[in-house]
Amino acid sequence: MADIFTSRDDEKTIEDILHKGLLMGKAPKWTVMRLALARSLRLPTPPDEALDQIGTRGSEYGLTQVTGQGQGRSPFGQQQDFTDAFRGMLSIHSGEDLFADEKAFVRHLQRHIRRGLREFRRGWRDGHDFYQYLYQELCAGQDQNPTADTSDLGERLVAALLEIGVRGEVAETIDGPRITRCLVRLMDANHLDRVRRGLDKIAFVLGLHKFGVFPAETGQPRMIGLDIPRPRATWKTLSGQDLRAWIRQDTQPNGSLPVWPGVDVTGQPVCFDLSTQPHLLVGGTTGSGKSVCLHGLLLSLLIGVAQERLKLVLIDPKKMEFGLYAKAASKRITVLTDVEDANKELAGLVEEMERRAVTLEKAGVRDLTEAHRRGVSALPFLVVFVEELADLIMQVPMAEEHLIRLAQKARATGIHLVIATQRPDARVVNGMLRSNIPSRISLTVQKSTESKIILDETGAERLTGAGDMLIRLSGQPMQRLHGVYVTDDDIAATLRGIGGA
Repeated sequence: MADIFTSRDDEKTIEDILHKGLLMGKAPKWTVMRLALARSLRLPTPPDEALDQIGTRGSEYGLTQVTGQGQGRSPFGQQQDFTDAFRGMLSIHSGEDLFADEKAFVRHLQRHIRRGLREFRRGWRDGHDFYQYLYQELCAGQDQNPTADTSDLGERLVAALLEIGVRGEVAETIDGPRITRCLVRLMDANHLDRVRRGLDKIAFVLGLHKFGVFPAETGQPRMIGLDIPRPRATWKTLSGQDLRAWIRQDTQPNGSLPVWPGVDVTGQPVCFDLSTQPHLLVGGTTGSGKSVCLHGLLLSLLIGVAQERLKLVLIDPKKMEFGLYAKAASKRITVLTDVEDANKELAGLVEEMERRAVTLEKAGVRDLTEAHRRGVSALPFLVVFVEELADLIMQVPMAEEHLIRLAQKARATGIHLVIATQRPDARVVNGMLRSNIPSRISLTVQKSTESKIILDETGAERLTGAGDMLIRLSGQPMQRLHGVYVTDDDIAATLRGIGGA
């Protein structure tokens, strides 16, 4: 009797991991299914009910295969039936008594397995080390309030400083979600510049490999902060639940379009008003967390801005990231995957910008925010997300001209751009576009030249990945943040909460 059903995509994921990830082509498929269950249980949110919808059927499995039900012990005395253990874990995760409801247990088990397989598809790439991926996803941050062992970090840092001819002492250490900030008191104030010039040598002596040590201002004489990345096993993961909590606790929303990209290195949530920026460029290589960062910004807007005050246009030429929003598409959310349709939409937005400019001028206001404040216009903000700029302009070059015009003039009319790319080079992000988008977020990139394209300076090539970012807002110093890990379940829950409208 079949209990667990998978889709065709699920089956392909299982086969890929068995043959290309685990290199165990002859191992049973339940090996991957149990790993998928473990991956899903690492997520704090319940799996979405949409996972009950299989779509194109892949295969079916009985509990005998998946949990070992009725298998007892092996001839060597090893336990083979883990049904009760699985039932207990799922009961704790769901808050339901799944020992008393067999159908509910099977339903939750299938949802978790399918969600775990989906996370494998999103997070692991063929050719990458699957065992290392598993270690990072299943073992990192087990303690949600990590207290890293920094007992010898001060001594090692003092020794590293001596390597560049600087004498100092570690006055204090502050552990954030991923970084330990060491406040170093220097014996000679003239050595501040020497420390900044020697950051690469310090990182090398500390054994940080390609990751970098970043300086932090303290406002105290002879004192400098040095942000040192910790091992991934000590990281604290920030979830969609954290994001919702920040928004709920913000009794005085930070502006017209408040967004929360993440927390600073000490763990404090960071919010900024997208309407004042006026546009945003987001760059990062594959696997850096760029797309997850976009989802965090999107959920910030969907949760934190009244429905009648916001419309979203989501352009996704690669047809990979905005599928869930497409299912909820309405007058509030427009999702475009065809590049010709996207180009027409951008051209229409240029015309809308011109119409709005005339309307606001007649009303005697500078911008849409002032018009809202004075009650002379109910026009909604329009925020345009472009998931991959390179793909869009490669297929429809005219789209670049529309984006430049919007970047130049759309701010006052309440139309804002969030443009993302994983190929940050001068051909994709030209000078005209960059000069009109002063606010930037860079996740991990491969080369310092790519960091310069996004941020106008190096540094992003030395980030730790997985949502680690440098953000430079208009008129503000650059800041390092750690992003929120937004899952498909978080997106689905948010869309249900707003009625998909």
